[in-house]
Amino acid sequence: MKQKIFKEKYHIFEIEFNKEELSYSSVDEIIAAIKKKIDENEIIAYISTFNQYDHTVRIKGEINPAIKEAKNIIFCFGKEIPTPEVLAVRPRAIGVVELENSFIVNFLEAPNEQANIAMENIVKSLKK
Repeated sequence: MKQKIFKEKYHIFEIEFNKEELSYSSVDEIIAAIKKKIDENEIIAYISTFNQYDHTVRIKGEINPAIKEAKNIIFCFGKEIPTPEVLAVRPRAIGVVELENSFIVNFLEAPNEQANIAMENIVKSLKK
């Protein structure tokens, strides 16, 4: 798992899995595996799955031709509301992108270290 800065200000965690490294053969299967981990965790609440690829096609947006599929699974760790500002950084999402020979899985760094650790563990658990 790599930490990167996207567009010079967004701190993200990202891993690229070669397709042979995973037991999953599609974005939907990976999203289902992540959802299972979310559902097993009493602190995390599943919200939705968003098909970013289909949405971008529908609005006639631009998609890198190397991208075959792209979805986000959206969820929330909200076990406390210490200030109103915390809602600005919720909910969380994990993105799953299919390329020709690999899947890229990434998420935006959360302000809560435990949330980052949990998301990293969920993503790393995808590997065979």
